[in-house]
Amino acid sequence: MAMRKSDREVFLGSVLGNEQPPAHLARAVIEEKLRNAIIDGSLPSGTALRQQELATLFGVSRMPVREALRQLEAQSLLRVETHKGAVVAPLITEDAVDAYALRILLESEALRLSIPFLDAEDLAAARAYIEQLEVETDYAQIGRLNRMFHLSLYAKTANKRLMVLVEQGLNEEERFLRFNLASMGLGKLSQDDHWELLRLAEAKDVEQVVAALQHHLNRGVQAVTRYLSDKAAEASKPSRSRKKTPA
Repeated sequence: MAMRKSDREVFLGSVLGNEQPPAHLARAVIEEKLRNAIIDGSLPSGTALRQQELATLFGVSRMPVREALRQLEAQSLLRVETHKGAVVAPLITEDAVDAYALRILLESEALRLSIPFLDAEDLAAARAYIEQLEVETDYAQIGRLNRMFHLSLYAKTANKRLMVLVEQGLNEEERFLRFNLASMGLGKLSQDDHWELLRLAEAKDVEQVVAALQHHLNRGVQAVTRYLSDKAAEASKPSRSRKKTPA
């Protein structure tokens, strides 16, 4: 049910706060607040984000709001819909398998470029993230730690444009993982993969670590395929349940 304007204002204020950022930081602050709220689910899929409402909430002009929304659209966290404007993107889309296939290409190249230059500090950071993943039970934190682990292995990738695309894919996965880890049953398998990636990275075995990454990400492809299949099956249930047995 659509919220009245006053309800929307209360809702947005409760989720985003009403901090009025300095003009020179407005775009970055608004983008960060919106990004966090989308990723942790406070702003659910389908929520419309109107420029004027956000500008009023943060006490700024529409320009920094517009720029923040553009950045979030570029990160695939928002999409523009006819008659609604910017809305929070679905948790996962039908082209998710294609997106994972692209991630495999991009992250393999990022890893290949990074591995020869990783130093002891980078590898220690990667180890620390895995160790935290061993004991963490909060799914939001697990999603974040998984993203940070992968980024630590790509830390020495010099191609900045490549890393923008890599981070976009990891952001999308983090959001998906937060809400689906329990049903995916990947915890132990993913951790085994992480330890193997670290071992090969420490050995500077570039081709072997890239192959291990591809194997790891293909688990994600399988999980997403199952998720979409289950979602489609669930969507078909109501139509069957409405069929009444003749009296």
